[in-house]
Amino acid sequence: MMILMSAILVTVGCNMKYTILGNVPSKSNCYKVIRLGNGSNAKCSLGKQKQLLSYENSFKLQMLNYEYKLIESEFKFVIDVYYNSRRPDLDNSFKVTLDMLQKVGIIKNDNKCIEIQARKLLDKENPRIEFKVIPI
Repeated sequence: MMILMSAILVTVGCNMKYTILGNVPSKSNCYKVIRLGNGSNAKCSLGKQKQLLSYENSFKLQMLNYEYKLIESEFKFVIDVYYNSRRPDLDNSFKVTLDMLQKVGIIKNDNKCIEIQARKLLDKENPRIEFKVIPI
C-alpha cells in the first residue's frame, strides 16, 4: 500500500483548509481482537489493524506541513471526503479524522464538535480529505 507523504496548504479567507492525502479507513472495521497472555490469565483486547495505524502515521506526517493553534472551544467541522470508490460510508470518516485532530493538537477534545458539515465525493486517482475546523 503506497501512502503519499505530502499535504497541500490552501488558505480561504481567515479559515485554514487542510488536505490530507490517502483513503480514510473506517474505524469500525479497523480493529481486531488480540489475546494478551496465555492460559487462564489470558485477556482479550482490541488492537488497531495495520491499515488504521498506517493512516494515522501518514496523517501525523502530513500535518507537519501546517501551522495551527489549539482550539479549546466548541467548533464546527467541515469536511469533504474524496473516496476512490462509492462504497465507503461517509460517517465512518468522522471519528478517525476527529481523533487525529485531537492527537496532533488542532483540537483539545473532539467532544467540543457541535456541528458537522460533510460531503462524500469521488476521486479514484487522488483520495483525500479536505477539512476546516471553525471555532464558534
